[in-house]
Amino acid sequence: MSREILETKDLKGYYRGTFGVVQGVNGISLTVREGDRVAIAGESGCGKTTLIELLTGTPEPLLHYEGGEVIVEGYDVWHIDPEVLRKEVKCEHLSYVPQSSLNSLNPTKRLKEFLADMLEERTGEEHTAEDAREMIGEHFERLGLNKSLLDRYPHELSGGQKQRANIAISTFAEPSTLLIDEPTSSLDVTSQRRMVELLVDIHEREIIDSLVAVSHDLGVLRQLCNRLAVMYGGTFTEVGMMDDIVEDPLHPYSRLLLESLVPLERDVKGKSLKSIPGSPPDLRNPPPGCKFHPRCPECMEICKKKMPPGFEEDGREVYCWLFEEED
Repeated sequence: MSREILETKDLKGYYRGTFGVVQGVNGISLTVREGDRVAIAGESGCGKTTLIELLTGTPEPLLHYEGGEVIVEGYDVWHIDPEVLRKEVKCEHLSYVPQSSLNSLNPTKRLKEFLADMLEERTGEEHTAEDAREMIGEHFERLGLNKSLLDRYPHELSGGQKQRANIAISTFAEPSTLLIDEPTSSLDVTSQRRMVELLVDIHEREIIDSLVAVSHDLGVLRQLCNRLAVMYGGTFTEVGMMDDIVEDPLHPYSRLLLESLVPLERDVKGKSLKSIPGSPPDLRNPPPGCKFHPRCPECMEICKKKMPPGFEEDGREVYCWLFEEED
């Protein structure tokens, strides 16, 4: 079995503010191994981005770590010195490309000047813009990008070029794991295809060892990833191999979610879309038991009272009382 690179155990993160307490992520356990490309999918507001921010150890200000573990290459990111997290974990093992990454580049500086500042912060040594161009330009070309992009200002790049440049910058140190939120959001169809091809390529060439991607677009995720974790109400409903879940979903929510999407197969003639009845839970006051039980067509009494653990079924984990083994 391949080595574990990233693991979460009973991870919790809540938003706290004048609006109250929102239970964004509530008890997530996940193992990412070398060779995995893991997709996190679910409806808007289910906790996908919250989870990926908690994995970094430095989420946005309103999001608070509430408990559990995030282990990256042996480092417990929530219980180590912040300098170790910044200089060792984030430089060598974990890199994050947020959904807002298209706007993350400094608009007043050419890319090579921005990267010189980044290298200085990471190494503590002064670097000129030309130093940065020489060092990172080789990596750009390795990924099929023209290093002349480094001579440009961000506004001179297309959306696809900005996103690919961000991927190149994020993988320059060859981190063990790349976390990426909505990698194809705001890109046209051609740029989406190139982005998926780039991410698969850097994984297959072992520039990174594993990938965790969040997206609302399951079609893109199916092209990109080999494993799938379906989220609902801050928890997982089903985790397993991508094709297994897409072709034969076991959890009632996974099944209804897939039925509500445009079919992923090429032959869609005669197929209709279904809606999921009801509304997602208010995570300021989530329902007891399984978070999906108010909308579930197969709800039982136990579902209303107790949160189901992950049951092993057909090589995957299903968080549903339907799969509890009888004594």
